[in-house]
Amino acid sequence: MLNTITNALTVTSSELSSLLSNVTATTSTASVGDMLFALILGVVMGFLISLVYIFTHKKSGYTQSYVMTLLMLPPIVAIVLVMINSMASALSLAGVFTLCRYRTVPGDPKDITYVFFAMATGVICGINGGGHVWFVFVFFAVIAAVLILIEVLRYGICKTSSMTLKVTIPENLNYIGLFDDILAENTTSWHLKRVKTTNFGSLFELIYSIQLKNDVDQKKFMDEIRKRNGNLTVILSLYCYEDQVYDK
Repeated sequence: MLNTITNALTVTSSELSSLLSNVTATTSTASVGDMLFALILGVVMGFLISLVYIFTHKKSGYTQSYVMTLLMLPPIVAIVLVMINSMASALSLAGVFTLCRYRTVPGDPKDITYVFFAMATGVICGINGGGHVWFVFVFFAVIAAVLILIEVLRYGICKTSSMTLKVTIPENLNYIGLFDDILAENTTSWHLKRVKTTNFGSLFELIYSIQLKNDVDQKKFMDEIRKRNGNLTVILSLYCYEDQVYDK
């Protein structure tokens, strides 16, 4: 029995040594040429991805910092994976990258899709970009074409827009049901979220959460409200508004 256990341990040790030697053999030092190629290829792909993002967000707006993130992600991921030069370690590192949070505030899920797009492109450039450059461009072309077609064809777009309406009225004006007929005509739903006094109690500020119909003339909609509130301030904004850059 003791001899059997000893033989088994000997076989297991030899197999483990063979496995470690194979892993060591497959992990070699990357050449300077491979690193430079992956870096340049990653920059090119990041630039192309950022162009696609800008094109698909011309109307909705975008931030420069997010464009820079999409530009830099592929070369960073690619150069790290080339320097590791191990398939198992590369895939593990790619999983770690997916856990990173690139926005300080919750963003559009479509923006998160672009982050994964950039990281996947960087992984492809770093793992086998040198031997399969064509696959990097095919992968980019297919995903970019899908994203552009979705934007051009407006696939899955909602018929209403979630917006916030802020209306200022005099203190002597009863706001209960004051704008119900106007809201019913121009929105699919609305909800009065908050009422507060301003200007030392001489004014009321009403804040509505509305689903505005996309075919509504927003200027006409606001003019109708101004006729009711004595031509005081009326603000119509996106539900989750933030400062962004818009193309002219």
